[in-house]
Amino acid sequence: MLVGYARVSTHDQTLDLQLDALKAAGCSKVSQDTVSGAKESRPGLEEALAYLRPGDTLVVWRLDRLGRTLRHLIETVTDLEEKGIGFKSLQESIDTTTSSGKLIFHVFSALAEFERSLIRERTQAGLTAARARGRKGGRPRKLDSAQVRLLYQLYDGKEHTIAEICKLVGIARPTVYEYLKLKPVSVNHDFIGQGVGHGR
Repeated sequence: MLVGYARVSTHDQTLDLQLDALKAAGCSKVSQDTVSGAKESRPGLEEALAYLRPGDTLVVWRLDRLGRTLRHLIETVTDLEEKGIGFKSLQESIDTTTSSGKLIFHVFSALAEFERSLIRERTQAGLTAARARGRKGGRPRKLDSAQVRLLYQLYDGKEHTIAEICKLVGIARPTVYEYLKLKPVSVNHDFIGQGVGHGR
């Protein structure tokens, strides 16, 4: 059984072209969505996928009607294949129920994995280069060196609560504790125990 799926990304577009093509291709049932391709929720696609049974084939007018990205497209078609369900795209003349169609999707899958590997390698190379120049990954620090010295001086002076230090330095409580963890001198727990940790 051929089950069709049609989607348009804006309300200004019409489904008529896709619906006519899917009907001409022999689809006995067609589900449809009128949403952005980036949206996670697509009830029409969910309906079509739930309706499919082993031996059926999901048919779309064009590849981009099914997948938000190449990775999503490959994952969806791979999941269908594992369930014994075929996939067919009319515009690209791809049919995974044929040997040539399966070969095309295996190539797509390999290219997607190759792209992910390149991204990982570039990211790792960038981090390595940054570390070599003395930089570390993650968010930049919120305070400059003068502010850090002020924070430590206020804390070591034991005349201000954490809440007061937050106001004086202009930072939030979690940030204070982040910098206290980096402080070379051990934290005075007696000071914190006098109500400082909870503010006043």
